[in-house]
Amino acid sequence: MPSPQTRKHVALAVPSAVPYLALFTRGVVNYAREHGDWTISSSPAVEGPFPETLAMPMRSLRDWPGDGVIGAITTQEEVREAKQLGIPVVNMAGTLRHCDLPRTMVDHRAIGRLAADHLLDCGLRRFVYLGLKDVWYSELRRDGFAERIAEAGGRLSVYETSCRTDPCRSWQSGIQEIDRCLEGIVPPTGVLAVHDYRARLLVDECARLGLTVPNDVAVIGVDNDDVVCEFCQPPLSSVSRSGYQVGYECAALLDRLMAGEPAPQEDLLIPPDGVVKRKSTDLVAVHDPHVSAAVRYIQEHLAEPFGVEKLLQLLPVSRRRLENLFKESLGRTPYEFLCHVRVNRAKELLAGPEKFSMAEVTRRCGFPNTQRFRLVFTRLVGKTPTAYRRELPPGGLVSHQ
Repeated sequence: MPSPQTRKHVALAVPSAVPYLALFTRGVVNYAREHGDWTISSSPAVEGPFPETLAMPMRSLRDWPGDGVIGAITTQEEVREAKQLGIPVVNMAGTLRHCDLPRTMVDHRAIGRLAADHLLDCGLRRFVYLGLKDVWYSELRRDGFAERIAEAGGRLSVYETSCRTDPCRSWQSGIQEIDRCLEGIVPPTGVLAVHDYRARLLVDECARLGLTVPNDVAVIGVDNDDVVCEFCQPPLSSVSRSGYQVGYECAALLDRLMAGEPAPQEDLLIPPDGVVKRKSTDLVAVHDPHVSAAVRYIQEHLAEPFGVEKLLQLLPVSRRRLENLFKESLGRTPYEFLCHVRVNRAKELLAGPEKFSMAEVTRRCGFPNTQRFRLVFTRLVGKTPTAYRRELPPGGLVSHQ
């Protein structure tokens, strides 16, 4: 164990009450325990009735005799204050396009693409992005979402509103902004909201306006805040943003900087964990009866080791015709769609609490053998099933369907 003289003293300047930051903090703490057992100070300079909702201001660290800081730095003033501290500072926030500080954060563009993939898998062709003006991470999520929708030939509308920075601003004014977004929606439409709180407002307003979720409007948010997502009616699907891994990698970067290594020239981006699917996107919006019947069979018999030939036996269409219908409706061939659904189910099982063996996951997902499962999974996910499970955050990802 390091002596008190060699142990590093690190300030963690993030708002502790934000749900995904609890995982972030665990990532930082676990890195510290594994690599020197740092002494960590968390927001000691914040006062007020609810200090846990605020981050430690950079200016409060002016005379602090520590070795490094990890912070959620969201203004240019805070950037200037951080640079004046004279110690390494790592930013984990994506609010500013030009940060001029070493930064490790989730890949926000990948979040948008992941959400688009999920909504495209639902068979949707019309989409809306509900974001924030002049917030860089919102722009990145929008751009990733738009890129993937364009690749698939879908139609996208973008609706962005101002941040609610004024605590005295009318709550009803925010509701009216959501209503204006919903006015132009033609069901069925898939909506990515920039975060879970805005997605929750959208779901509530859909109910008030007589739009059903998910059949008229399929909604997905970002952050996977269990309280917001589970108490939404219906429960809200969300992209999990790798809070634990971002925290771990922020700590690793700070450790390198405190050891005298040069700062990286680019932001270090951590891929999002994945989509946690709940009822708000539990649909397959397919109008063609042949594709609809095939999708329904796939969903109901996923654990059985069948292939496209089985679908052709059930439907009065040729292989070429079925492939064209699938591409028109879902942007994938029947084989690609079947592989995608099987792999998504495998990811849910690998991330669940039961800790199934690879042979059991293979069986439950309908793959003929573990070799085939490993090959298809690696091709679609970019890593083996074993690596995917090993890299999950503590507690994994749980899909609620």
